[in-house]
Amino acid sequence: MNQKTKSVLFSLAAASVVAVPTYASAQSTVTLYGAIDEGLQYTSNVKGKSNIETTSGQDSGDRWGLKGTEDLGGGLKAVFQIENGFNLNTGALGNGGRIFGRQAYVGVQSDSLGTVTFGRQYDPLVDLLGPLTANGNWAGSLLSHVYDNDNTDNSIRVSNAVKFVSNKYAGFTFEGMYAFSNAAGGFANNRLYGLAGQYSSGAVTVAGAYLQVNGNATTNAGGAVSAADTNFTATRNQIYGGGINYALTSAATVGFVYTHTNLTNATGSEYFGDLANAANSLRFNNFEVNAKYQFTPAFYAGLMYTYTMAHYESNAGQSRPHWGNFGGMIDYNLTKRTDVYMQVAYQRASHTDSFAAPLGQAVLVGTDAPSSSLNQTAVLVSFRHLF
Repeated sequence: MNQKTKSVLFSLAAASVVAVPTYASAQSTVTLYGAIDEGLQYTSNVKGKSNIETTSGQDSGDRWGLKGTEDLGGGLKAVFQIENGFNLNTGALGNGGRIFGRQAYVGVQSDSLGTVTFGRQYDPLVDLLGPLTANGNWAGSLLSHVYDNDNTDNSIRVSNAVKFVSNKYAGFTFEGMYAFSNAAGGFANNRLYGLAGQYSSGAVTVAGAYLQVNGNATTNAGGAVSAADTNFTATRNQIYGGGINYALTSAATVGFVYTHTNLTNATGSEYFGDLANAANSLRFNNFEVNAKYQFTPAFYAGLMYTYTMAHYESNAGQSRPHWGNFGGMIDYNLTKRTDVYMQVAYQRASHTDSFAAPLGQAVLVGTDAPSSSLNQTAVLVSFRHLF
């Protein structure tokens, strides 16, 4: 090959390198993103002692991910998202050791109708009702409801899911999901389905949601929900609720959320361990009020209180434990992507019975162990960077 031929080929190759990205950027996008959230936390009454520890991802779970779209023409786009969760302190994978345990899906988006996606995804309750709670919006795990019994803190991660998200019509958005058991001869053994709707107009946002899991990972590990992705072990987990947020001014927002959880044949929880006596029926009613005030574009503060009533029924008897959860948070943005925040949470349990143990303990979501008494307090100071 002579020098002139080499020069021509080199010029063509260089032109193609320049031209291909220019064409691709007009047709598709791929975005790398993530969150790193690291803090120091004090927790009282842990195995009879207090604890001071480093903690990772309390408000924003540590993650990195890729998401993208490609224009298919005719008002359609291909979409995808893969999202990894990890522990900053240890470098360990989260979500049961999955590489992309937070989300992993692909689908099609229509400009006129909505989006259909397939894979591992957040459920409709988390998407539309969760943001009306403190923990699902401006706070995090420490300000969750007891045992995250209603999944507003996203304890339940869903695999094998088909999900439809509508476009917004006159302020209204709708979502539906069905997650398969993937079990031959066991169609209903560890499946999940859910519906949610949200209306937002002006100062008001209203949402309602329903979620149900039939079966669990004990009988079908490859189904919709795995042992590492749930708040309770039960043959059925049914959750429904509704809420409202109202903007009093451009800076002040108040909210109220009610949720109900109904568990059948519950044997335990990742938050408190195994029940001494399995519950034939275990029900929770959660009532939350919350408020947030944006003092400046860079600084806000929020408060929440949740009262939770449970009804436990077993062959050993019935019990009606109650909990009161109080939480607060202040947050200051150092830059658009970096902030520091402080959270304080307190929980008190009451009306406990020994045959229902360990149900009725104080245990704040986001702490490393249940309280050794009826009270538990946690204080967290954290540094967060988004990219």
